[in-house]
Amino acid sequence: MSSTVLRLAVGIEYDGTRYSGWQHQPGLLTIQDSVQKALSVVADHPVSVAAAGRTDAGVHACAQVAHFDTHASRPVRGWVLGANSRLPPDIAIHWAMEVEPTFHARHTAQGRTYRYCILRRATRPAILRDRVCWTRAALDPDAMHEGAQALVGEHDFSSFRAVECQSTTAMRHVDAISVRSEGPLVVLEISANSFLQHMVRNIVGTLMEVGAGEKPPAWVAGVLAARDRTRAGITAPASGLYLWQVRYPKSLQVPETAYNRPWAMISGLDFD
Repeated sequence: MSSTVLRLAVGIEYDGTRYSGWQHQPGLLTIQDSVQKALSVVADHPVSVAAAGRTDAGVHACAQVAHFDTHASRPVRGWVLGANSRLPPDIAIHWAMEVEPTFHARHTAQGRTYRYCILRRATRPAILRDRVCWTRAALDPDAMHEGAQALVGEHDFSSFRAVECQSTTAMRHVDAISVRSEGPLVVLEISANSFLQHMVRNIVGTLMEVGAGEKPPAWVAGVLAARDRTRAGITAPASGLYLWQVRYPKSLQVPETAYNRPWAMISGLDFD
């Protein structure tokens, strides 16, 4: 084992269905604990992992990024193969790379993108039951997209934060938000510098009321301006939410894993 401390970053994909979120919680099954245990075996010493986003219980990730420090000298392929051989089937590490000691998976990130997938059809899903939000409503994605544009820019997102959210400020900058139809799915994509607890799911719950024709698109702007959680829609289920991409300065050359066809990624099915 080398006396030099190295900082490594890893790219992680997971199905969050079985887990109580990313963050370690005593007595509960979490993604962080599973990843730390696997990497600790490869390193042959205890490893502490910090992630770009602390996803909630039941939320999935296609491109989570985490970092850790180690004295162990291993080829990057060894970290990937070694950790994956010790991880459960619903968690996988796709890449590893050495980074500067100042790199921090969360604080160095310039932005994050989440996608939320809604399956609109008359019957409940079986294969996709833990990977989408299911609704019988004939949602109008164009109306949802129109309403969502009020959220672009820097705003106080108090209307869309969880009551238990511990962030010191509700100010966030949304770079872009879109809602579109992809086969039987309605897919929301939102990019921001960072997110409040349940922010995306509360936005989705609000936009679903617009999509169902219960509220006009202009209502979303009023909800945002109210800065009152009781004015917004329900918290949409965790099952439809995916941490899609984490963006870092290009100079760091951190891989950006992203899928262009979410329905194929989610189910292995082509709805075209």
